[in-house]
Amino acid sequence: MSTETTKTTETVETDAGTARLTWHRARKPRLVLAVSHGAGGGIEARDLQALAAVLPGHGVSVALVEQPWRVAGKKVATAPKTLDVGWRGIWPAVAGPGLPVISGGRSAGARVACRTATELGAHAVLALSFPLHPPGRPEKSRAAELLGAGVPTLVVQGGNDPFGKPGEFPEGGYELCEVPYGDHGFAVPKRAGITPDQALEIVTAEVVRWVASLG
Repeated sequence: MSTETTKTTETVETDAGTARLTWHRARKPRLVLAVSHGAGGGIEARDLQALAAVLPGHGVSVALVEQPWRVAGKKVATAPKTLDVGWRGIWPAVAGPGLPVISGGRSAGARVACRTATELGAHAVLALSFPLHPPGRPEKSRAAELLGAGVPTLVVQGGNDPFGKPGEFPEGGYELCEVPYGDHGFAVPKRAGITPDQALEIVTAEVVRWVASLG
């Protein structure tokens, strides 16, 4: 483990059940990134693990947040409103150090971060693989959630994400970075000309750059 990081785990009781936070703390943090998983996976997602490994070296403590449904061992995510309840419940724990908190998530977790950012006083939002619409259903747009975040927002999106390709996103007050050929999990085909590890490096480099720009 890097000397820049200490790792601890804590559980937090929320009105939606018990959530779990796995902290990767920077030695001299200036920001906290609280970031959650999607509806089909957990904090073992490669992009979340990569950010937890890299960001503490740049002064950002990372809290990987497991929603109560995952902690309880369920295989299907709860309804969006219940996800929001769980996120609100963990917020005092991530805001406790008194540092500005970036609210983040991948896929369904990104939607939660956008929906709750203003009310929770998030410093910014990191949206990994924002699910702009269900696959094959562009008319079911969730753009309003993204556009309503109300704080500086970075979207990192795979170029071939079936939940919304970069070119499908509307104009708005957010920044969008593309992982070429990436799917919803930032996996890339051989024809992409980059390796899976290089795709992850694009994700972490863009987030590091963006974090450095935040006041």
